[in-house]
Amino acid sequence: MFAPRFAPVVFGFLLSGLMSFIVSLVATLRAAGLTDGFIALWMSAWIPSWVVAFPTVLVVAPMVRRFVERNTRKPV
Repeated sequence: MFAPRFAPVVFGFLLSGLMSFIVSLVATLRAAGLTDGFIALWMSAWIPSWVVAFPTVLVVAPMVRRFVERNTRKPV
């Protein structure tokens, strides 16, 4: 278990990992097709993508959260 103060980092880690995993799969499939060595090619795209996605999520998520809070109605 993680301490509650680490929740945003754990969330960002998991979200960025899953999203970059799926997006790199789709992009690799579209670019290379289902060829021999596909998994290795995909993994070589996914890992660097995750390295970029994780800090990006940590920086962007709070800004998006504030934007959404400002632009949605509060329940009555």
